[in-house]
Amino acid sequence: MPSLTEQLWKNTAEMFEQRANFPHCLGAVDGKHIRIIKPTGTGSQHFNYKHYFSIVLLAVVDANYKFLYIDVGSFGKDSDSTIFKKSTLWNLLTRNELNIPKACPITNTNVVANYVFVGDEAFGLSEHVLRPYGGTRGRNLTNKKRIFNYCLSRARRYVECAFGILSNKWRIFHRPLNVNTELADNITNACCVLHNFVRERNGIDFKDSLTVEGFEEINPVIVDRGGRTAIDMRNIYADYFYSEGAVSWQHDK
Repeated sequence: MPSLTEQLWKNTAEMFEQRANFPHCLGAVDGKHIRIIKPTGTGSQHFNYKHYFSIVLLAVVDANYKFLYIDVGSFGKDSDSTIFKKSTLWNLLTRNELNIPKACPITNTNVVANYVFVGDEAFGLSEHVLRPYGGTRGRNLTNKKRIFNYCLSRARRYVECAFGILSNKWRIFHRPLNVNTELADNITNACCVLHNFVRERNGIDFKDSLTVEGFEEINPVIVDRGGRTAIDMRNIYADYFYSEGAVSWQHDK
């Protein structure tokens, strides 16, 4: 995986703004189940809510579907939020040691916003992690909040597509891995590194944006809604997408 430098984050944010119209985005984060044969002597630790055994791949992906960060090997029973908050990425983030650029105005505006990761409703809201308003169904939301959810979804789909590309390129993931958990972790790590090599060589392809099949979703859970500062930051982005950052088709969508 690449070194998480300030320049890397700036390059990633610029790419997301160009391709997904989402400024200051450090990456899309999500987790996926990787099927395994029941490990000996592990009880129900790897047994997930889909009723099969798995380890979890947690990943942050850029707008070229490349992995910037991965955490492999968590128990299948764990939720995205639990795995994320046990990861080295979260530890670095909470200690302000992730080299994230300081908040600054969004391009061609006076809107000052933090650099953020985008995730689904399974992730807790924080100053540097945005999640949708009111879950993905978006019931009883204002038009502004629905538009924010749509814009967030456009950026977040890159991680979903990356998982689909990974599983279709390395088809060992199309069946349960009949190996011990240590080797399953190593296989997954190796495939993610090889995936990045292929992405670097081949570049972006429109067909990739249509590739979302692959691993199973992680079980969504209720997580905290974030503090006042985190809520304010999400509202800043919602205001931006409703005004200066609006795209012509978002109201139709």
